[in-house]
Amino acid sequence: MAAAPTSSAAARRPHALLVPFPCSGHINPTLHLARLLHSAGFVVTFVSTEHNHALMRARARGGGEGFRYEAIPGGLSPSARRAHDYGFGVLRAVRAHWPGHLRELIARLNSVADDSSSSSSSPPPPVTCVVASELMSFALDVAASLGVAAYVLWGTSACGLSCGLAVRELRRRAYVPLKDASYLTNGYLDTPIDWIAGMPTVRLGDVSSFVRTLDPTSFALRVEEDEANSCARAQGLILNTFDDLESDVLEALKDEFPRVYTIGPLAAAMHGRVVDRANGHGGAAAGLSLWEEDAACMTWLDAQPSGAVLYVSFGSLTVMSPDNIAELAWGLAESRRPFLWVVRPGLVAGGINALPDGFVSETKDRCFIAEWCAQEQVLRHRAVGAFLTHSGWNSSTESICSGVPMICWPGFADQYINSRYVCDEWGIGLRLDEELRREQVAAHVEELMGGGGGRGEEMRRSAAKWKAMAESATANGGSSYVSLDKLVEQLRLETE
Repeated sequence: MAAAPTSSAAARRPHALLVPFPCSGHINPTLHLARLLHSAGFVVTFVSTEHNHALMRARARGGGEGFRYEAIPGGLSPSARRAHDYGFGVLRAVRAHWPGHLRELIARLNSVADDSSSSSSSPPPPVTCVVASELMSFALDVAASLGVAAYVLWGTSACGLSCGLAVRELRRRAYVPLKDASYLTNGYLDTPIDWIAGMPTVRLGDVSSFVRTLDPTSFALRVEEDEANSCARAQGLILNTFDDLESDVLEALKDEFPRVYTIGPLAAAMHGRVVDRANGHGGAAAGLSLWEEDAACMTWLDAQPSGAVLYVSFGSLTVMSPDNIAELAWGLAESRRPFLWVVRPGLVAGGINALPDGFVSETKDRCFIAEWCAQEQVLRHRAVGAFLTHSGWNSSTESICSGVPMICWPGFADQYINSRYVCDEWGIGLRLDEELRREQVAAHVEELMGGGGGRGEEMRRSAAKWKAMAESATANGGSSYVSLDKLVEQLRLETE
């Protein structure tokens, strides 16, 4: 057995403190990166709210030696967690409450590391680098004030980042805010925006949901602009994508930022590289969720024919109107195909009870409705043949890694540009109108999943091609594998 490291050796061990925005879509890619760094020998401190901290500690089954969770008061009441604008409520609370707490946490960790009289048998080494997800740019300033290197993990698409960087110019050219409400429906959102480097075919409406505003002081649009531009204050930019997927826009970003590390898709990289250490830590990372997952859905999938099931899920923040939930439900019913539908608490007022009368009885022999499920496992299941999604970046890349084509219904932030690329650039999806119609839902399901060739068959072939390219990127010697090695090497240098 190897000898325990000396105190001087422990002090030189790199210590990464990761600070994700405390919502599921940001926590998961950051946690994947945390596991990758830990498997490379880093001490890792993973920071979240007290509420999330309790859930993660209960469900992660331990992170192994050198992997620690730290909680910061989130400033959110239980009622705020159920609010319609939960994401922005979290952002305002985090900005108000976290900077001082984060500074105190880093100072405390470093003082314990420097205190030779500490009662801890193995105090952590000093924090050598901070990795903050998008929306947490204040962490860059906290790190800089303490003399600690800071990096940004931009967990969404490179295209989404480039669109955020373009917001300032959109303001300058008076594309936004919109002049009046008629601009939402008169075709103005189809205006070509052909000057974003590496993205010559984008329309105004693709840039973000936040361009759909009449308010010159829009908080959401200002956040998108500020957070994208804050990347320039970081020592490095880490992207959850791979070179072949977004090649043109990545070339443009690499001209703007001196250190860009494309290490995604992070879920695939984590599955391929994390060593299963103490307490089954690799598997725990893959399965971690802030919601209780319904394992019975996997048993149901086991009984379905290969490629027959439509998986339907809109992530952790989407809120649907009663009209849209009804149109979606009857569209699924009219498709006549088996489906697994995630109806999480908060998706629609009333939850599963808001589904239209007669829907459950009509579809009960070919549907499974769950409050939450292990999405990566579902998408990798042989029975799943298509994914009806909100086009969040985690969902999009998980579908790409699984070779599953998509039906896209974007509604928030970068989901519009993700959907644009899924459907028009990568050829692996169909897009639904913003106001759902049951006829279109059923038609898209049939086109994507039906036999007889046509566009559906072509998209299934394209999805298989992109899956192979994602696997190649994260395999030994692939572009993301090499980029991750370079990132690890650079972060090690921060200890010197």
